[in-house]
Order: sequence, then C-alpha cells, then structure tokens
Amino acid sequence: MEYLENRELSWLKFNKRVLEEATAPETPLLERLSFSAIYQSNLDEFFMVRVGSLTEAAHSSKNKKDSRSGMTPAEQLDAVCTAVRRMQPDVENAYRQTMSALSAHGFQHVTMDTATEEERSFLELYFKREMKPFISGIVVNDALPFPFLKNKEIYAVVRLSSKKDIAIGIVPVRHEQSERVIPLSKDGKRFILEEEVVLHYAHQMFKSYKVLDRALIRVTRSADIMVSGKGAEFRDRMEELVLKRTKLAPVRLEISDEFSREALGYICRKLKLKYSRVFTSHIPLDMSYLFEIQELDSDPALHYIPRQPRKPAALSDSKPVFAQIKAKDLLLSYPFESMNLSFIRLLQECASDPKVTSIKITLYRLARNSQVIDALCTAAEQGKEVLVMIELRARFDEANNIEWSKQLQAAGVKVIYGPKDYKAHSKLLLITRKAQGGGFDYVTQVGTGNYNEKTSALYTDLMLLTADKDIAADAEAVFNALLNGTLVEQTKKLLVSPLALRPQVLAMMDEQIEIAKNGGKGYIAAKVNSLCDKVIMDKMAEASQAGVKVELVVRGICCLIPGVPGYTENITVRSIVGRFLEHSRIFIFGEEGKSQKIYIGSADYMSRNTIRRVEVAAPIEDEKLKKRVREMFRTLMRDNVKARVMLSDGSYVKAAARRATDEPLNSQEFFYDEAYKRLEDKQARQEQLRINRESGKKTAAKSPKRITAAKKSTAPRGRRKKTGNNS
Repeated sequence: MEYLENRELSWLKFNKRVLEEATAPETPLLERLSFSAIYQSNLDEFFMVRVGSLTEAAHSSKNKKDSRSGMTPAEQLDAVCTAVRRMQPDVENAYRQTMSALSAHGFQHVTMDTATEEERSFLELYFKREMKPFISGIVVNDALPFPFLKNKEIYAVVRLSSKKDIAIGIVPVRHEQSERVIPLSKDGKRFILEEEVVLHYAHQMFKSYKVLDRALIRVTRSADIMVSGKGAEFRDRMEELVLKRTKLAPVRLEISDEFSREALGYICRKLKLKYSRVFTSHIPLDMSYLFEIQELDSDPALHYIPRQPRKPAALSDSKPVFAQIKAKDLLLSYPFESMNLSFIRLLQECASDPKVTSIKITLYRLARNSQVIDALCTAAEQGKEVLVMIELRARFDEANNIEWSKQLQAAGVKVIYGPKDYKAHSKLLLITRKAQGGGFDYVTQVGTGNYNEKTSALYTDLMLLTADKDIAADAEAVFNALLNGTLVEQTKKLLVSPLALRPQVLAMMDEQIEIAKNGGKGYIAAKVNSLCDKVIMDKMAEASQAGVKVELVVRGICCLIPGVPGYTENITVRSIVGRFLEHSRIFIFGEEGKSQKIYIGSADYMSRNTIRRVEVAAPIEDEKLKKRVREMFRTLMRDNVKARVMLSDGSYVKAAARRATDEPLNSQEFFYDEAYKRLEDKQARQEQLRINRESGKKTAAKSPKRITAAKKSTAPRGRRKKTGNNS
C-alpha cells in the first residue's frame, strides 16, 4: 500500500529521533549523554526482541511477506541491518561532539594512547593488582571448545599466532569486583574504561603466544521467549524460560575496531552468525556508563532544570481520596502530578479502611521497592479480599513479577495470571467499600501507565479515577474474565480488548466518516506510542478520503504515512521526543461538544494490543476533564520545540512555529509549569480564605449587632451552610 510503511524501519526512525536529542542545542550537555545511552539501550532491545523474532520467522514457514510493506522477514532483516549500519556514523559523531564539548568542563575519556606516562604506569599496576587476578584468558581453536559468550557482555579477543589453524584468545572483561569507569583524576572526570585497559594488556594473558591482532566484542542474543498457560505450573515454566533466555541464539556481534577478517569469520562461524550481522563501532560498545558520569558534575547549566511532581491540585489533604472520587471524577497527569500523593495514597488509605471490602488490580511493571505491593499486602493481612492479576510475561520483568507473585501469595493475596493465550496489559483497579446506609460504593481507576512510582516521574501518563457504577460493573466483568480465563465480549462503557475495543473504535470512526459524507466536520484524533494495526490504519485512510480531519501524535512506530495523494491528505502525524517518555494514550472522536467522545487507556493502535492482549480504555465524561484533555492534545499539536512532523515520504522534520509571532512551546515543560501554577493558585486561594476567615472573626468580635442579625435569619439552616461552603 502506498500509505503504509514497514514496522521495523519505522521503529528505527523513532530511535533516530532519540539520537537527535543527543545533539539538540537545547538539550543540556550532560543530558545529551543520556540520549546516546538510551539510543543504544533501545537498539539492544530491538535486536533482542524484534530481530530475534524476525530471525526465527526467516528460518521457518512463517517467511511470508508483511502485509504493510510487502517484505519477507529475510528482506526485513537485510533492510534493518543496512539502516542500522548507516546510522552508526551519526551515533559516533553524537558521542564525540558531546565529549568534546564537555572537555571545557573537565570531562575527558582517556584511551591508552592518550594517557600520560604517569597514567600508563598506574594503569599497568592497576591491571596486575585489580584486574588480572580475577579474569582468565581462554584459547580457542578447532581442537578446543568455543566458550559461551554472555548477552551484552564485553570481551577482549585476540588473534594468536598458530602453526596450523586459527587460534583465538578470549578474555571476559567484567567480574564481580570490577569498576567499569576507572578514574584518573580526583573528581573522576578524567577516566578510562576497564575494557580498554584489559584489551591493552591482553597479551599478558597469553604469554605462550604472539598476539597478532586485538579488538573488543559484544554479543546480543535473542530474547524472543513466549509461553502460554496458567496456574502454579505456568509460573514454574516461566522461571525456566527466563533462565533459558540467557542462552538463546546470537543475533548481532559488535566489534570495536578493524580486526582480522579471517579471525572474525571464525568467531562468526562458532556463533552461527552471518557476517552481515557484524557491526563495527569506534566508540564504547556499551554506553550505559554514561549515566554514571553524569553524576560527576552538578553544574545546573549541564542538566535539565530540576522538576518534582506536584501534589495534585484537585485533591484535598483533609478528606480521604475515596470520598473525593465519590464526589467527582479525578484525572491525574504524570509526571507533572505525584503518584505517591494521589494513587499510592488512595491504596494506603483503603488498605487500612475497615469499610473497604475488596481491592482488585492488574499489575504489569512495578518499581523495585514497590509501595503498591506493600499496600496490597497490608490490605490482605487486614482481612480484605485482594485479587491481583500479575502478568508474568511482561518482557524483561518476568523474574521481578515472579518474585512479586510469591510475596503477594505469602501475604494472603489471591494471585492469578490471566488468560492462557493473551497478555494482560491493562492498568485497572477496582475498590469496593461499604456504603453508609447499606450497599456498596465503588472506585475504578483506569490508566495509561504502569503502577510504578519510579517511571511515573519519567513517563507522561494519565489516570482516571471514577465512582461511576457502570464503569465499576465493567471493571468487575474484566476481573471475573481474568479470574476464569475468559474474555469480555460486551461492555457498557469501557473498551476492553481483545473483543470489545477495536470494533468500538472502528464504529466511532465510521460515525465521523458519516458526518463528513453528510457535509459535517468529521474529526478523529489519537495520541499513542505506536500505530501499526492495519485495520485501524485502513479505516483512518478511509476517513481521510471522506474528508475527516485526522490528527495523530505517535511517539514511536507509525506505519501510516500522511499526506499521500488520494489516500491520506487529511491526516497529520507528529512525534514528540523530549525529556520525558511520552506514554499516555488518548482517543478522540468528534468535534468539540457534548457529542465528542474521549477515551484514555493502556492500548496502542497495534494489533498486539487491539486483538492479542487484554487492554482497557475508559471514557472521560466529566465536561471539565474532557476540556482538560482537549487542551492537552491541542498543546501537543502546537509543540514547536520537541515535536517532529512526518512528511509524505515517511521522513520527519522538526515542527516549526505556525506563525512568525509564536513563542517556542515545549509541551512537556508547559505541562509542568501548568501543574506548578494549579497548585500555587490553589494554595493562594486557601491562604486568601484563611485571611478572610480571620478577618471575619475580628469584624464579628467588633460588630455584635451583625451576629444578632445573623441569628435572626429565617433562611433554612442547611441552605445557609451550603451557601457558605460554595463561597
């Protein structure tokens, strides 16, 4: 299709946008290092997951053409490797430019060639005393076995002189006591990396041989594991698979410099890896250490302006959160508002509330020292019914979630693992509380992000808290389905995949298409992390052809190309990459007004979310909250600092101001300023009320006649009280 792009190549374009932040002039110098490290971390995961999956498909009967791009898995692999290789000069330039600029602030990444004589003497002694006793070299040839190379670990490899066949020496760099960054100055800003020292002195590990060539290597292994099942035996199988993952097949080999082609070919044969999967890098193979050196200088000019999540202005300290939600729906926005002072507070209050009878929640990713787990365990220990659906297949969090499941069960929590063949990715909470006068009250929470206190300060997310009984009934149906291993087929208000989300989304898009065909203004908007569900993309193209205006904010993968004549002229796509990870999902159908429908939820417009996972999206029905979400989306569409606009050829360019008079607008900083202002305005109002009350008391003390007059008032007592509260 002319308006569709390959998923993998689209993702690589997203990672390129991440890398652009490593050279963006408005990004502080030390923060640029983060983006270089994030780029590499993203790419590692991409090779482990997506390239691992494509490699398996290319060697199986699944080697069929992709419906979006018309490419087979083998063709996609070739295209991916070519694109990654073309990006490497940009990766290296970004690192070198930043380190060069940081030299003015005392930062120097020293090599053995650039070290002083005194430093080389120190490093030689350091190698002999602190490194050599803990590592050992392994000689490999056709008569000796090839060692197992751990995923993403760095090794020094040397070609050794040999009378007959090729001989290779391999030295693992890391050990339990090792420090990767070796400081060469008191402040640590002048440093060398341990692998560079090991490589330089590697010949000392093979004294019986002559070293002919040397380099550093790093292997990336597939992490594409998937298992279905339920119950205790499912958890046991997941534990086995997590261990197995570390030994899956290599999918990439990185090498630090030019190396004997014959020796490199030998290593590739032993790893059963094609030579096309070898990538040369002239900068460190593992960039994770950059986060460490960021902490060496606290100069504000080198960092982002410090920001702390604000206490939500919509919440009062004087009343329990449950009671406040019962009075009105609440919408929380992270990281601008604090999860600890809102959602965690709600859980902690309900865990100790004797009237709360049950808490049900879905968990996908959690913080290391999770307050959510603590609150759920407290609730169970106090005799409440606590049901937790924890997803053991959350990629790279499997081991953590297995341990959390054991801890929850030990506290008396009923733990389940969801449907056999579907991941449960929803962010759903249902709290039941005895109501005054009989019956029950309910609070339902539906969010776009995980219940993770750490990432809530780094990711932009939304969370709806509501006492709506229809939504509570839908949430109860979701939990019953999860408990019984079934799927929700019909709901009153929530959108629930895999059966009751995509059909409803398509139906709402059809409504906008009909409006446009009848001469009205149809409108569809969405903010998602990824867009690659072909059915939804085709419907958007149909909407565009009918004259519906379609506005999309897509952080990462976007397989829909806008502005293609005859197909997507009425579609605009922009991506925002900045200080915080854009993670919220918003679906909007219709022009502003009471008929407009707005949802937030956990699902992206990807088929894995819409038809292969349990996802939940909730309607925003309170008019003030709908207005707030609309304004948030408009702000995202006006971002002219961190937004990129997708062109009709699939490339991205920086968004420009719409008018010459427009001020620079960074949407993420704008939302933080807004959160600060809302809280400051609330505090100012409270202070003014306090002053007015104190002033009123003084006036009342001086004016006894007014008190008498007030006592004589014939207004109903309750009404007087209500009027006073409103003021």
